[in-house]
Amino acid sequence: MIRSELLAALAKENPGLRAEEVERVVDVFFDEIAQRLAAGGRVELRGFGAFSTREREPRKGRNPRTGESVEVPGKRVPYFKPGKEMRQRLNAE
Repeated sequence: MIRSELLAALAKENPGLRAEEVERVVDVFFDEIAQRLAAGGRVELRGFGAFSTREREPRKGRNPRTGESVEVPGKRVPYFKPGKEMRQRLNAE
């Protein structure tokens, strides 16, 4: 599902909201998650899963074009761990 499909589904389920209001709700939702992760926090959505960040250590990489070795700095990357209910839904027969 892409963002526009999500907006359309939410607008369909909430006919009392204008399209601009639905879009604003989605924007605020994702902005809050991103801000919390950027601050080093964690976001848990019961029944869905938890978003957090993980540290990647600095390492040696390789430029695929030249084959030359390059230093890749350490960084934080987003991580998602699905909740129990989500895993059960995905593996339901």
